[in-house]
Amino acid sequence: MQLDLNLLTVLDALLDEGSVLGAADRLRLSSPAVSRSLGRIRRLTGDDILVRTGRTMTPTPYSLAVRDQVGELVRQAHDVLAPSRQLDLAGLDRTFTLQAHDALATALAPALLDAVAGLAPGVRLRFLAEPASDTDDLRHGRIDLAIGATAPDLPEFRSETVGHDRVVAILRRDHPYAGRLDLTAYAAQPHLLVSRRGRLTDPVDDLLAAHGLSRRVLASVGTAASALLVISRSDAVLTAPGATWGPLVDAFGLRTEPLPFPAPAPPMICSWHQRYDTDAAHAWLRARVRATLTAVAGINAGDPAGPG
Repeated sequence: MQLDLNLLTVLDALLDEGSVLGAADRLRLSSPAVSRSLGRIRRLTGDDILVRTGRTMTPTPYSLAVRDQVGELVRQAHDVLAPSRQLDLAGLDRTFTLQAHDALATALAPALLDAVAGLAPGVRLRFLAEPASDTDDLRHGRIDLAIGATAPDLPEFRSETVGHDRVVAILRRDHPYAGRLDLTAYAAQPHLLVSRRGRLTDPVDDLLAAHGLSRRVLASVGTAASALLVISRSDAVLTAPGATWGPLVDAFGLRTEPLPFPAPAPPMICSWHQRYDTDAAHAWLRARVRATLTAVAGINAGDPAGPG
């Protein structure tokens, strides 16, 4: 059966107004148009809906029985096709999943959790580490927001560059070259890398090669915590973004020093699937993440120089 759901709107108006003329005025339609719709409703339901009693129209028992149901259906259809964009944070009950490198998650989580708990106590956050290989988690909705230095290049994804960090050298406080890490000394130190894929080279090697230098990489590890534990107990040097790694550097009692050569400032990019573009709760989450990253990392959006 081919149903014209517009008939529900006409039926709702007829039952509320009790007349064809009243329903026509309410719907801003002509009386003949509403009369034709009433005829179609009668044929579909097998019921007269409204019958004349003197100068007025009286609803049938069937009309009285379905009146509340029809009104609720019309209200539900309106809510579906014209949803409210107002967000009730106090009543929001939702779990958001964020994916980020563990150093970035460590810098972001405490302040973000504090901000979310104060505004939306029913919201829960799940932080996941970056996987060793690319996945479809963002596409399939298993992840709400991915935060990193790269963005998906497919049109179904949206991305926002929150700001830029500054790459620094991380070493233990009593390192033999602490405070005097020039270009030659930097290249001569043993180095540690953090790589989810176990890579033993990164763009720093190209930058050193441009100066006619190379370095010795001792190992790569998968997490920031593992890397900083090694750094704290050796003469190895780690090269990483200084602002986002700052909380972990402080926790391990380490120090940072500027690189003795120019290095590109890595971006901090939030990415999500386009299905969440008009989701008010997701937009609120993105705003909270943006504000928290800006405050915690001490960066300015779009500033490639990062903190001085």
